Amino acid sequence: MTTPVRRWPLRALDRLRAIGQAGGTGRAGAGAVPRAEAREEPARRLPAGLWAVFLKELGDHVTSWRFIILTGLVAVAGLAATYVASLTIRGAVAGSGTPDFVFLRLFTASDGRLPPFTAFVGFLAPLFGLALGFDAISGEFNRRTLSRLLAQPIHRDAVIHGKFLAGVATVGAMLLALWLVVAGLGLSMIGVPPTGEEVLRLLIFLAVTVVYVAFWLALAILFSIVFRQSATSALAGIAVWLFFAVFGSLLAGLVADSLVPMPQDAPAEVVLRHEQVRQALGRLSPVTLYDEAVVTLLTPSVRTLGPVLLEQVVGAIQGNLPLGQSVLLIWPHLTGLVAATMICFALSYVLFMRREIRA
Repeated sequence: MTTPVRRWPLRALDRLRAIGQAGGTGRAGAGAVPRAEAREEPARRLPAGLWAVFLKELGDHVTSWRFIILTGLVAVAGLAATYVASLTIRGAVAGSGTPDFVFLRLFTASDGRLPPFTAFVGFLAPLFGLALGFDAISGEFNRRTLSRLLAQPIHRDAVIHGKFLAGVATVGAMLLALWLVVAGLGLSMIGVPPTGEEVLRLLIFLAVTVVYVAFWLALAILFSIVFRQSATSALAGIAVWLFFAVFGSLLAGLVADSLVPMPQDAPAEVVLRHEQVRQALGRLSPVTLYDEAVVTLLTPSVRTLGPVLLEQVVGAIQGNLPLGQSVLLIWPHLTGLVAATMICFALSYVLFMRREIRA
């Protein structure tokens, strides 16, 4: 993964100087504006220069080759998976009538030739966050532009806030556009419009995916502060992603085997305890949290995410969970993803604010 050469354009720097001349509340121009006037205008409560940094980073992300390549990859894979799923659903509808939540199956169904759309998004989404944030700070250090940037009337925290918010906005816009294209393609192929509950489930799925990518973006920014070299930062982020995506479930099973051994003739209580330990350890991974949340949202027939004994299944009525019950089922997963994102960003913020920056 190569580091593109990006420099602060003169237009962005002129905008920052204009903020200072107009009496911005940044440290460099803090004495120009009385505090009473600053309290009267809500926009000035934001760190000085945040909007300029946000727009500059947003423009860099949208026009960068890394964004174009990853977007094209996800779009091609997602549209191909949706096309195959549409053919499968159209055959099922013609044979046995319209099943429940047929529109959601555009995102989850597969005939075995290609993974479903959600599998592509779940696999490639972390790469978006890592690609947009692995050189957020280290790239500025290597290009020696960070000291020049902070010499402008701009708060230091506006830099890290602007970079993170610009990355989240970029990912959100890309996922929303892809979501609309996939939904339009599926609607034209199967001819069955989505219900209100299906639209809400898909919107929540979109929001969960943005939070999931925001976690990887915050992690990439953290590594870009810890490591001075962008290549090292990128490798560290990819290593963490591979660990959680490939080895996380395997290690959870090994640890569960050592904590709760399960012989061949183990009673049901031991098997249940072993599965609970394995599942609890597996949910330390953000990949597992995201996968379980997506499956529960887009498959309303999923009624539980934990191990269930046969005695608990006997007499249960098969059916679909309402949207509220599905959200309650994945609420701990959403809380975990948001908490992990906030922890990574808080560490990045503290390290960046305490970092010594010299010209």
